Amino acid sequence: MSKQQKWILFYVLLFIVAIAIAKPNNFLLLLTAAQMLYIPILLLYIKKKEDWFSKYFPLFIIPALVSVLLLYFTQSQVMTIILAGIYLLYTMIVAYYGVTRFLKRGFIYFEEFMIDAGMVYLAIGGMWYFAHIVDIDTGFSPIITWLTSIHFHYSAFLLPVFAGLLGRVYKSEGYLYIGMIILFAPILLALGITFSVWIEILSVIFYLLGIYGVIILSIKAPFSNTLQKILIVTSFGSLGITILFSLLYALGQRWSDFSLSIPFMLQFHGFFNCIIFALIGVIGWALSLPLPADNNEGMPISAIRGKGTIGERIIKPFKDDTVHQGLVDRISQYEPEVTASLPKAIADFYEHTLNYRLFAEVKWKLWFKPFAAIYRMYSKRMQQINLPLSAQRVEMNGDLISIAELRDGRPSPRAWIRKIDDDIAFVAIYSWHCKNNRTFMNIALPLPFSTMTGILEVKQVGSELELTSKPSSSESDAGIYLSWKSSHHFRLPLEELFQIRETGKGTLKATHQMWIFSLPFLTIEYEIHSL
Repeated sequence: MSKQQKWILFYVLLFIVAIAIAKPNNFLLLLTAAQMLYIPILLLYIKKKEDWFSKYFPLFIIPALVSVLLLYFTQSQVMTIILAGIYLLYTMIVAYYGVTRFLKRGFIYFEEFMIDAGMVYLAIGGMWYFAHIVDIDTGFSPIITWLTSIHFHYSAFLLPVFAGLLGRVYKSEGYLYIGMIILFAPILLALGITFSVWIEILSVIFYLLGIYGVIILSIKAPFSNTLQKILIVTSFGSLGITILFSLLYALGQRWSDFSLSIPFMLQFHGFFNCIIFALIGVIGWALSLPLPADNNEGMPISAIRGKGTIGERIIKPFKDDTVHQGLVDRISQYEPEVTASLPKAIADFYEHTLNYRLFAEVKWKLWFKPFAAIYRMYSKRMQQINLPLSAQRVEMNGDLISIAELRDGRPSPRAWIRKIDDDIAFVAIYSWHCKNNRTFMNIALPLPFSTMTGILEVKQVGSELELTSKPSSSESDAGIYLSWKSSHHFRLPLEELFQIRETGKGTLKATHQMWIFSLPFLTIEYEIHSL
């Protein structure tokens, strides 16, 4: 028997004890089943081997589950608070694990973010459970407080986690929007219950769209195991039925002519959500758990970190005597994406950068200018990523300095220091790395106690050269990352595209565009002239 199977047997036996000895009524069992079976089993499969959560897993899962069982027996108010507090602490640890997973990965692999969010929502379920057990006045009746806790264990934990696992198997273009609906709906429902029945109705409609979206995706998903596909489609399909009754219940809160009672909803939802959705879903995913996508492990990141001020002085301790003429030694290293038909002036600029003068026009989008103005006050002191607020044409001058490979950790690094007058605009350390037979440009910008790294795909488009952080496939390293430890590469919600073209003899033009959360916020237009 494997270690996972032993844990599952422990959960099952503990749940059987709860049923046989405590003899809770049916609606109490709805939450107990999630607490003792479904959530612990999913955590067994989600947790990553050898991380801190896996290492200390027994220290918080056993006390949490035993506390849930003992709460059926204790009559002491003090013990009730202690036991409910132990379970609440456990849910907060799970939420913290979700946050740490996100911080190690960042804005990449939305399916993993779905799982992270489910873990965070579990802590909210733990809070509502604690409030019910210790009789905290939440402003709602005890049954509504209890049902809210159930909601955050099932709809806000199990559903996002199941949808996240589905995303590991199959992601269509609509997966992002379906996932966002599923993640936003629990908050919208809570607002509706608190403030307005109309918001509650809207939240159920949101759930309806999200649930039918994952049903369609599960039908289309290419599961290798036929039995698993049947179970997963059945699990999600059950929600397609219960959500219709939830909509009728919400409408009944506004028009009482056809209202459904809470006892009916408990019995109806209890069977479908607890048995068909949760139990069949957990069994389905346990048959063959899809593995997460590669988290860019092994991607080379510069070891150089700054302090409060970056500027030129950050480079001095890392210099060596190698002489580099350009940002790359040979543009041909990016073949086959770059071919011999690339205009020679573009290749020469990258191979002999100091033989060119740069003139720039920095254009902030209007909506972002207030943020740029605030950041500008800090960037002038930091002397890094320090751009003017006006769109006035300015010259960028600077130098190219070789960096010791052993100190940086990447091949053939060189720092390109760009200034506007005497102010540092950028200190960027250029390098490269290869993965899956493709060469990426690897650009590090040291920051206080961290570094921001742009991994760019280099490709020729006609007679132009493009460098982009937008990955062309799920296997690409392209992206913009913030690194503060050797293993913590947080994918930032930033994207950039650099396009360079020849406009005349010895003259180039380049456009550098940037987006945040897919919203454009900065464009820099360059004119580049050979000396």
